[in-house]
Amino acid sequence: MSLDNINLTGHFLIAMPNLADPYFAKSVTFICTHSEEGAMGIVINRPTDMNYETLFDKINIKLEDTAIANSPVLFGGPVQPERGFVLHEPCGDWDSSIIINDKTALTTSKDILEAVAVGTGPKKLLFSLGYAGWTPNQLEQEIVQNSWLSVQAKDTDTLNKILFETPHEAQFNVAMSLLGFDPAMLSDIAGHA
Repeated sequence: MSLDNINLTGHFLIAMPNLADPYFAKSVTFICTHSEEGAMGIVINRPTDMNYETLFDKINIKLEDTAIANSPVLFGGPVQPERGFVLHEPCGDWDSSIIINDKTALTTSKDILEAVAVGTGPKKLLFSLGYAGWTPNQLEQEIVQNSWLSVQAKDTDTLNKILFETPHEAQFNVAMSLLGFDPAMLSDIAGHA
C-alpha cells in the first residue's frame, strides 16, 4: 500500500486499538500540516487538569473573559509540551498562524492570547500545550501499519463542530462516526488485501 502524494491536512487521525503509546491511545488528532517534510497535529481529546484561567495567570495575561476561564487546556502532543498552540475559528490576522482551511487556523503568537483575554479574539478555540509531530513518511508508515485511521469531515462546518462544539470525551466516537461504523467493530489486528 502506498500513500505517496497524499495530504492529510485537515483530517482527523483516529487511534486504532493496537496503538498502545500512552500519548495516543484512544486519541483523535487533528492534522494541521502535512507535506513531504512531515506532519504536525494537535490531539483534541486529551484535556489536562489546567484551565484557561490558570494558564493565562502563568503567562501573566489577565483573563477578563470569565466565560472561558474553566475551559480545559489540552495535551496537544509530546513535542514541545511547554509551548502553546491555539486552534481557532475564524482564521483572523495574527502574527504567527498556519491557515488550515477557509475557516480554521493554528496560531502560536501571543497576540491571539491577548485578544482572547479581553474577549476580542476568536470565540471558537482550543488551547493546547505541545503538539504531535511526524518526520517525513513516518505518518504514512504508521497508517500502513494500522496505527491510525484517517477521516476528513464532509465540510468545514462539520469539522469545526467536532473541533469546537463536541465534548472532548465524545470526540473519538463522533470522529469515528464519520467513517460510518461503530468503534466497537474495530479489531486490534487488521490486514491488507
